[in-house]
Amino acid sequence: MDREPAVAGRFYPERGDELAREVSGLLGDTAGAAPAMAVLAPHAGYVYSGGVAGATFARVTVPERAVVLCPNHTGLGQRVALWPDGSWRTPLGRVPVDPDLTAALRACPGVRADRTAHLAEHALEVQLPFLQARRPGVAIAALCLGPLSADACLALGEALALALRERPALLVASSDMSHYVPAEEARRKDAQALDRFLALDARGLFETVEREDISMCGFIPATVALAAARALGASQAELVRYANSGDVNGDRERVVGYAGAVVR
Repeated sequence: MDREPAVAGRFYPERGDELAREVSGLLGDTAGAAPAMAVLAPHAGYVYSGGVAGATFARVTVPERAVVLCPNHTGLGQRVALWPDGSWRTPLGRVPVDPDLTAALRACPGVRADRTAHLAEHALEVQLPFLQARRPGVAIAALCLGPLSADACLALGEALALALRERPALLVASSDMSHYVPAEEARRKDAQALDRFLALDARGLFETVEREDISMCGFIPATVALAAARALGASQAELVRYANSGDVNGDRERVVGYAGAVVR
């Protein structure tokens, strides 16, 4: 079964030619791209967060496979929902689900084959055109994550790393940062979370977000991806860009923060 686009025409252009032009412009110069273990990328409409996402994906070479991890905004389906087969479609074409990698992820703790969590979820879908542009023919494994404890996140990350040792893939953690707070509050709180991310401190990221009440919607995917990257030998992380919705609409009183980072 293929997963059809749910937010084409709203979060990004519905026509393939228009989408290709927009993504190309958002990526800009990719000459300095290098291999990476993971990226943190935002998932709002491209008019708001596409510049941050594009700058982030421009820094990395995308291999044949990617594991895309997103939060569950709808509350539907399993807590650790794996799209089981087929492909995901975007206006740029078909993104196949990698059968070998997906089969390996089925053995990870808590993972359940489940389409329901994915059907109306935008946070994974909006990453795919960037992956397609950077690596035509890329195949994915798709995980949508609901509420998990810190220990469950770390265990899932370590199991994910085991699966990736024989099947190298780029980890893509889909997350926006603070939601609907003044710009200065967003910048201050987001800096606390990003400090832990850039320190490769998966548990610290999780605990900081919870302790400081940071409305980072994808902190669970980010924690899992960071734990997996650390288990695979990651040694450094770089913040590529930080922005917020007020940079586009001028509203500094209720912003959403966006961050892009690369882990190597």
